[in-house]
Amino acid sequence: MTASPDTVLRLVRGLPFPAPDAPRVVGIDDWAIRKGRTYGTLLVDLEHRRPLDLLPDRSGASVAAWLRRRPQIRVVARDRSTEYMRAATAGAPTAVQVADRWHLLLNMRHALERWLARSHARLRRLPALPDGDGRPPGQRLRAYRRGDAEIAASADSRARRLAAYEEVRRRYLAGETLWAIGLATGLARGTIRKYAHAESFPERAVRRPNASRLDPYLAHIERRRAEGCENAMALWREVRDQGFTGSHRQVHRFVAERRTAPARRTARKWLGRDTTPHLWPSTLSRLPSPKQLAWLLVQPVAALPPHAAAAVARVKEDGEAARVANLARRFTELVRGCSVGCDEPHPAPCKNLDMWLAEARACGVRAIETFAAGLEQDGAAVRAALTTPWSNGQAEGQITRLKLIKRTMYGRAGFDLLRRRVLLAA
Repeated sequence: MTASPDTVLRLVRGLPFPAPDAPRVVGIDDWAIRKGRTYGTLLVDLEHRRPLDLLPDRSGASVAAWLRRRPQIRVVARDRSTEYMRAATAGAPTAVQVADRWHLLLNMRHALERWLARSHARLRRLPALPDGDGRPPGQRLRAYRRGDAEIAASADSRARRLAAYEEVRRRYLAGETLWAIGLATGLARGTIRKYAHAESFPERAVRRPNASRLDPYLAHIERRRAEGCENAMALWREVRDQGFTGSHRQVHRFVAERRTAPARRTARKWLGRDTTPHLWPSTLSRLPSPKQLAWLLVQPVAALPPHAAAAVARVKEDGEAARVANLARRFTELVRGCSVGCDEPHPAPCKNLDMWLAEARACGVRAIETFAAGLEQDGAAVRAALTTPWSNGQAEGQITRLKLIKRTMYGRAGFDLLRRRVLLAA
C-alpha cells in the first residue's frame, strides 16, 4: 500500500469505536504509562473478555465517573486498592465488589515478609535440627570461596548497608516519619521500611550455587573424606576414573574449605592463618531470605523439597513463628480452595474466614493483625472472592496485551493512539 505513515495514522484516528454491549461484570486494574511515575486505568468486560476503555489516570474520581455512566453494572472485580474500592462504592453502589484472589495471596505473603524482616535475625539463631537441612550428602550449600578482592568489595558493601541501617534506625526511633527519612537519606521507600522495622541488621542470604559438573561426584568425595582422605589430587584421580571431566582445581576448591588440617605442601606463610574453616560452618545455620522464606511458608507442605521443608521445620521451633506459619498456611489453603476448578472446594468459606480473622486479630503479631484489619475493612469484597467465580485475571491478561501493543510503538505514541489501538484491535 503506497501511503505515508501520517496517512495511516490519520485513518486510524478517524475509525469509529465499536459499540460494545452494555457490560454487567467489569474488571478494573492499573497499568503503567511510565513505570514508577504515571499510571492509567484499564476496564475489562469479564463476560466477553475484551477491554472496554482506557483512562489516563488511576484516580477514584475518574473511575467513579465512568461507572456512573453505566448503571447496569452488577459486579466489579478489582485488586485490594483502596482508591478503586472507593471508586466502585461511589460509582456503582449497587454492584457487588470482588477482591482478586491472587492479590489476597500476594498480600498475605507481603505481610509475612514484613514480619520476617523484623524477626529474621532471631530466627537465624535457632539451632539446626538433628536431621540436618534435608539436602543430599555432599551437596554444595554455596558457591566456591571468592578471591580476596571480591571479599574486600563485599565487606565494603556490607559496611555501607550497615551504616545506612543504623542511620535509618536512629531517625526512626527519634520519631521521624518514613517519608522524612527517605528525603534525608535518599534511600528507596521499601529499603527504609525494611530497615526501620528490623530488630537487627538484615544480612543478605547466601545464594544457592548453580549446578556444577562436580555435583554427581560429591557423595563419593564426602565418603572418602570421612575415611580420612583429604588429598585433593588423589580424590580428583578417583572421580576422573569414574567419568569426571573437570579440572583438579574444582576438587581442590571443594576440599580446601573442609580441611581439618593444612595440606602437606601449604606455604609456610599460610600455616598460621585460619583462612576458610570459619566461613564454612556459618553457612550451615543460614536461613533463606525473608522473601524466600515467606514464599515457603505459604506453600503446601507436601509440595516442598526436602531442604525447604527442613528450613520451615526449623523456623517453627520458634513459638511466634509457628503461630504465624499456621495462620498463613490456613489462609492460603482457604483462598486456594475457593478458586475456580479446585479439585477439593473449601466448605463454608465465609465461616472459616470469620474464624481465621478472630484468631489473627488475637495472635499478637502486628503484621498479621494489620493484614486481618485490612481484610475486615474490605470484608464484603473478600467474602465475594471466596463465594463467586469472578477474579481480575482477565484484566491482568489484557494489561499484558496492552504492554505488547505499547512497546511495538517504541514509546513514541500518545495516549490517544494507544487507546485506539487497544480498543479497535479487540
